[in-house]
Amino acid sequence: QVQLVESGGGSVQAGGSLKLSCAASGYDFRRCGMAWYRQPPGKERDMVSRITNAGTTSYKDSVKGRFTISQDNAKNTLYLQMNSLKTEDTAVYYCAACFTGVGYNYWGQGTQVTVSS
Repeated sequence: QVQLVESGGGSVQAGGSLKLSCAASGYDFRRCGMAWYRQPPGKERDMVSRITNAGTTSYKDSVKGRFTISQDNAKNTLYLQMNSLKTEDTAVYYCAACFTGVGYNYWGQGTQVTVSS
């Protein structure tokens, strides 16, 4: 049974930092690409960053230079280091795993990030 469990969310002031973690289990972690999505209040969910199984990373324009995606294969864990946070980064953040070509197969339950001014 595949499980993705996010942690590390919370409340922070603008300019601060948070590091999200996504602990994965139930599949071969190294063979699947993964991603972080977010859903701001009243808006649709969209991709923040992704990492392929080859280690190639990409980012949403608005987070480039501030967020860093990484993974620890030994711990089966995906990370998102978020620096210089802005109020517009406020959202529920989700991790996703195993891109199929049209979308990701597996999703976590989400973790809330709230950035105040």
